[in-house]
Amino acid sequence: MAKAKVEELLIAGGADRVLQAKYDALKTKEDFVAMAGADGYEFTLAELDDVLKESGDSFDLIGNPAKRQIWWK
Repeated sequence: MAKAKVEELLIAGGADRVLQAKYDALKTKEDFVAMAGADGYEFTLAELDDVLKESGDSFDLIGNPAKRQIWWK
């Protein structure tokens, strides 16, 4: 069920560049999970990792300005 919250956030970020930028500014997965919880997306670090692994997405920041390639459209 919480994995669905991860997917919901990744889809929301894919549709909203402001949301993307807010989360892309975070440096760690722990900060990402904490902010997600504060925004109503309750999931664990393990659930985030599971969804990213299943989708083949990487949490790493790339480019300048740095962005993550995790956002779903």
